[in-house]
Amino acid sequence: MNKSTNLAEQVRFGTFELNVRTGELVSIGTAPAEAGSEKALLREQPFQILRILVERQGKIVTRQEIRQILWPDDTVVEFDRSINVAMAILRKALADDADHPKYIETLARRGYRLIAPVEWQQSSAAAQGLLEPQVDTLPRVDGQIGEREARAPTHWRNAAVLGASTVILAVVAYASWRHFSGMTPPRSHKIMLAVLPFKNLTGDPNKEYLADGLTEETISMLGRLNPEQLGVIARTTVTGYKHKDGGLAQIGRDLSVEYVLENSLRESGDHIRLTSQLIQVKDQTHVWSQDYDYTVKDILKIEDDVAKALAHEIRVRLTSQQQSELDQSHPANPEAFDAYLQGYYFFERNTSKDTDMAAKYFERATQLDPSYALAWVWLSRTRNWQATVQLIPAEEGHRLAREAVERALTLNPNLAEAHSQMARIKQQVDFDFAGADASAQRALVLEPGNPEIVRSAASSAVILGRFDEALQSSRRAVDSDPLNADSWECLAANEFYMGQLDEAEADGKKALELNADVWPGPILLSQIYLVQGRPQDAVRELQLIRYVPVREFLNLSADYALGRKKESDAELSKFIAKYHENYGYVIAEAYAFRNQSDEAFDWLERAYAQRDSGLISTKVAPFLESLHNDPRFAAFLKKLNLPN
Repeated sequence: MNKSTNLAEQVRFGTFELNVRTGELVSIGTAPAEAGSEKALLREQPFQILRILVERQGKIVTRQEIRQILWPDDTVVEFDRSINVAMAILRKALADDADHPKYIETLARRGYRLIAPVEWQQSSAAAQGLLEPQVDTLPRVDGQIGEREARAPTHWRNAAVLGASTVILAVVAYASWRHFSGMTPPRSHKIMLAVLPFKNLTGDPNKEYLADGLTEETISMLGRLNPEQLGVIARTTVTGYKHKDGGLAQIGRDLSVEYVLENSLRESGDHIRLTSQLIQVKDQTHVWSQDYDYTVKDILKIEDDVAKALAHEIRVRLTSQQQSELDQSHPANPEAFDAYLQGYYFFERNTSKDTDMAAKYFERATQLDPSYALAWVWLSRTRNWQATVQLIPAEEGHRLAREAVERALTLNPNLAEAHSQMARIKQQVDFDFAGADASAQRALVLEPGNPEIVRSAASSAVILGRFDEALQSSRRAVDSDPLNADSWECLAANEFYMGQLDEAEADGKKALELNADVWPGPILLSQIYLVQGRPQDAVRELQLIRYVPVREFLNLSADYALGRKKESDAELSKFIAKYHENYGYVIAEAYAFRNQSDEAFDWLERAYAQRDSGLISTKVAPFLESLHNDPRFAAFLKKLNLPN
């Protein structure tokens, strides 16, 4: 007989305990939960699905029932993908395998059921507290548009092997494309492919960097071939399937893909063998399988031949511009490539020390190969970031960043990443929003399947008030990278700026389900709650913010909303004393939230003098809404080169 959750909030199943009120999931092993047990806070959709499953205690829960419970008012368009994403997150939290389940069994075309025994409990110490993820350093925030984004590390150690990787991935992409180019999908249908993480079968754990790098570069190459016909799931999403055997049917359902590309890497002496298999998900048939063998000493010699063969075979499928880019491409110096990927590795770690290391590696890459355009782009991104977080003088950092990206564009005018970086500089440094938008759109034309570039274009559109376009692009980024927290966060942030607060809250929570450290995470939720008039919820959420200036700003605003004017006044005075030199825009937002327009405009002018990058969100920031009817607001937008 089922116990009602009104009588008990703790339920134990297998080696987990769930608090059905708070959504806390605790891995307890075989002993009762104690302090130090592994805890996680499930966000809304996975939590609700798990709650339904434990309450049914072994009975089937259909997908239609889940749909009706989670989205009763048709607030989500792609229900199947949303349920798949939620189930993938839930299985990841439970370390469960759909093909060999310990907890949740999938019944094809019917639904799901919990197969572990369920025991309801009155209370448990396991429900106490929430673990906070630890981060060495968090960056300064001046608004959420244009925040730093970096691809995951691909740090390969051996320069000779690096040369091999370029040819291997080119051949994999070439062989895959030979198959896909022969398909004629129905009108409006795009073939969807997932490139699973390469398996490192070399016996050397240090070669994980090689396997990871091959995965990312193969996805990148395939994604550029013909985005209108072939959609490739982004790297961040497929990373969740690293080291997992089997489960292709579940992967197909999770990601809504028709084909999966599996790859494994072996090494023997100076030979590298890559085994690649293309599998059709619906019946798990092998469309083709191929082994590729190379000797390291021959790699650089044949790279040009492979690239030319690729260009010849798919010429009719490429635009003349894409064909020209292939004809002009050439491999980077292997040592420069190694330095470039090490720079990637350190940049992504996101601490002050590591950012400095990233700059050194990117500089080394450009010194070893001055024609290496992509290395110049990432040197530019690093210098710009160092200037933003005040690791180097702002004027010097912005100058170096501009020089580096201009060098990249001279070397390769069709490099999407270079145009995207130029958009950041024009936007954040020059306040040239029209120019920034043109650069963002150019990057999007060159690489429409790159989720980061799509997100950048969406942010540019929302800054200029093109809300429908921003929303469409944000959703496209989510579709191509459904398990990427940054994509969900971008969608949520744009919905926030558009005033779609309920949707922003739901999608912001999805981002946190995927990655508790997603930036800006609890910052965005706190802002949403304040704008919604829910200061108590904001207070609870802002406690999770570990970046002190932002937490203090939102706390003083929450106190004001709660009627604690005296406390808020004191906190604001203290905030101004501490941060007036660099946070003029945030102070302006605080005054605008309090409906003190004169003070708000005064601090907006100070922010302009400081060249505060937070000003890029002035036109759409909800905290400034009280200023919109003031003639000074239109004048200030004109000063910023923003359309009124």
